[in-house]
Amino acid sequence: DVKEHKMDSEYFEIKSSLIEKIKETKESGKKVIAVGTTVTRALEGYFSGQFSAFSSHEKVNGLIQGYTDIFIYSRYKFKAVDSLITNFHLPRSTPLMLASAFCSFETLLKAYKEAIAMGYRFFSYGDAMLIL
Repeated sequence: DVKEHKMDSEYFEIKSSLIEKIKETKESGKKVIAVGTTVTRALEGYFSGQFSAFSSHEKVNGLIQGYTDIFIYSRYKFKAVDSLITNFHLPRSTPLMLASAFCSFETLLKAYKEAIAMGYRFFSYGDAMLIL
């Protein structure tokens, strides 16, 4: 049961200026594309308020530092990120669940079948996909 799963906390740093650019981008109706599941978790953790602040360095060096244990899976309502560039993930993994939150699991499965048929390389240093 995915609702029972507890994610490990992950440390992040986000420049305050990037937060402002994302807000401006969203307000103008443009799309925010994250590169990677870690970036997605950091941004969504921050924008959803599901993070704990690490320190007050933001005022000193323009960084927001914190930890998030956000678990993104199907039916998650994204606050910051609209699309994702990511690699192909292992079956039954939390990064795969995060990727499927951008589209239906069936659509993602179809993409995986196509990638296998075309000989794509999987995992950390393999081919990547853009989920719009």
